Amino acid sequence: MVILDAFYLFFYFKKHTFAPSITQKCEKYHTNTRIDGDIMIIQRDILDQLVKWKNRTDRKPLILQGARQIGKTTTIRAFGSDHYSHIAEFNFDKNKELKRIFETTKDIKRILQELSYFTNAPIFANETLIFFDEIQECREALNALKYFDEDAPEIHVIAAGSLLGVALNREGMSFPVGKVNFIQMYPVTFKEYLRAADEQLFSYAESINEIAPLPEIIAIKMEEQYRTYQICGGLPYITSAMLEHLGMEVIEERLQEMLNSYSNDFSKHVEQKDITRIHEIWGSLPSQLSRENKKFIFRAIREGARAREYESALQWLILAGMIYKVVVTEKPQLPLSFYEDTTCFKVYMLDIGLLRKLSRLPAEIISSPNEMFTEFKGAIAENIVLTSLLAQRFDMPHYWTLKGNKAEVDFIVNDQLNILPIEVKAATRISGKSFAEYDKKYSPPLRIRYSLKNLKLDGNLLNIPLYLSDWTRQIIGLHPSAT
Repeated sequence: MVILDAFYLFFYFKKHTFAPSITQKCEKYHTNTRIDGDIMIIQRDILDQLVKWKNRTDRKPLILQGARQIGKTTTIRAFGSDHYSHIAEFNFDKNKELKRIFETTKDIKRILQELSYFTNAPIFANETLIFFDEIQECREALNALKYFDEDAPEIHVIAAGSLLGVALNREGMSFPVGKVNFIQMYPVTFKEYLRAADEQLFSYAESINEIAPLPEIIAIKMEEQYRTYQICGGLPYITSAMLEHLGMEVIEERLQEMLNSYSNDFSKHVEQKDITRIHEIWGSLPSQLSRENKKFIFRAIREGARAREYESALQWLILAGMIYKVVVTEKPQLPLSFYEDTTCFKVYMLDIGLLRKLSRLPAEIISSPNEMFTEFKGAIAENIVLTSLLAQRFDMPHYWTLKGNKAEVDFIVNDQLNILPIEVKAATRISGKSFAEYDKKYSPPLRIRYSLKNLKLDGNLLNIPLYLSDWTRQIIGLHPSAT
């Protein structure tokens, strides 16, 4: 069978014309061909969204949101380098004098003139990208974005910053409502990782044009790469170490550095009353996800803990992009938000590598069968699927339960006018009474199950291999219900 698959693969690659090579793409985006500090720059799919923003006729200043250390600054620089004649970058954390400009005037011509004293790049309409980094450090600069929109729409502006989501919701923060565009950024996906790790496998996945099993040799190699990605996760500082084969010692050290960095944020940027509570919630995440139904329970943080005591701490982690909150719904009808119960929810982490490290899981356990790892393996799989769906611009999913907790479906997502129930299995054991119960009760035109089984359509049940979760939109577009 393996020999036949090898012949099939050889002729498949001979027959099909794939996307441009990884070298060509890197030359276009300045990504995998250079090193920024100790980070190998990885081509990010969000570049396509940034290009669309640049070409919009109704373009406004852009705020790029996302957690710390996911590559926002590097991506904006790469985008600016490839699509503009000049980049004028201003960092409000490094240069405190910049604040004075925005504190003394709201006149855009004067602002641009004074900004020119702090950069060697000329500021030309439609040719220069102005990049405001760490903009949360200057409230007046954030508010001034509306004047760029109103008085100088020909000037292209992108703003980003650490913990910007927290800053935008801070009391007293003036915000230019309706005067800016938003794009949410996430950590490196498996799709982006695979593009850098194995060009041919990536090209194969990109070329899938029917719902049919992958050749065995392809499936084996894809699963191997997927397990490697589970070990390092999607923070560029760690992902680049895996791609450059720097060794597990370096990867583990970098993961711990990231955990320490995030922990320091809890102490520096949080109200005093919430510092301990945020640390407690963060530290409890592995135990919250290790239970069978994974519902977030406050008493799992500490004995006697109450929701009202931890509400603001939990919200800070959500706004910081550190965690994702998935709320239950008991009725899968539109709009899903109308039928949700906000008191019942699950919490997932922004990155699978951080989750593994915070859980003190050795890398070896990811690739080695272990009965003691069964429950948490499911949590890791669910976490990866959730982040994959978000990166593909699905709305934040819900999860479904039957009254009395008699059945539960991992995720429910709204895809235009369709509601897609999703079940996640970490391996090849795919029995699930809850999924069958949902099908019996609601008869959806399409159900999606992620597992390590091969790509297959069985009635209304679409099995997508976990390693193809980042191609979900592409695959469901091949389903008859999509036409």
